[in-house]
Amino acid sequence: MADKKSERIAAQNKKAYHDYFVEETYEAGIELFGTEVKSVRAGTVNMKDSYCYIEQGEIFCTGIHISPYEKGNVFNKDPLRIRKLLMHKKEILKLFGLTGKEGYTLVPLKMYFSGSHVKVEVGVCKGKKNYDKRDSEAKKQANRDIERYTKEINR
Repeated sequence: MADKKSERIAAQNKKAYHDYFVEETYEAGIELFGTEVKSVRAGTVNMKDSYCYIEQGEIFCTGIHISPYEKGNVFNKDPLRIRKLLMHKKEILKLFGLTGKEGYTLVPLKMYFSGSHVKVEVGVCKGKKNYDKRDSEAKKQANRDIERYTKEINR
């Protein structure tokens, strides 16, 4: 297992934390071509509207936009192509059982480098309602106000 120092985050899906309650997270490898890895190193990844699904015992991720590598010419692949995630069969079956429950879905939360390998953190998520989103936003705002106030007092 790689230590935390060698992990470098390439992209995060901040919208997922706004739209979903994250119940559990799993680490998965992702099947990429060489020019895609170079684009990920450059940080040209957008995970905003991406999600995962399980089909025939394999897990796939769609909606991750990896911009074409500038110097890749004919070797570049489609930026929005469906990518296969690499996980153990037992983990995939467990995720399949969890997503069978009503309201649960698989969402990629972040893409990062673990050593020289690109990994994706997949979350088992339950959708938030509008009042949940307003409630979490109010809590964040209250925490910001408290921090700002304590900072002014400590000056």
